[in-house]
Amino acid sequence: MVKEIITEELTTLNLPFEKAMEELEQIVKALEQGSIELDKAIVLYSRGKELKDYCGKKLAQAKLKVEKIIHENGQALSTEESAYE
Repeated sequence: MVKEIITEELTTLNLPFEKAMEELEQIVKALEQGSIELDKAIVLYSRGKELKDYCGKKLAQAKLKVEKIIHENGQALSTEESAYE
């Protein structure tokens, strides 16, 4: 999988959140092993940052949608921080 990441076009356009997270996890594992050539590691690190930003954006959008649904239904929003923030 890491080899495909290095050679494929780096884009997150229309990438499902779950696929982005899966790819990000694989990149982290590969970088943690430390056996990748420097140039490839830089490409992977760049892709990892892109995926991290993309996933963060998707999560923020999902949170806003849920808050809107709750607000529209007249339910009170919790002010407690979740473990996922």
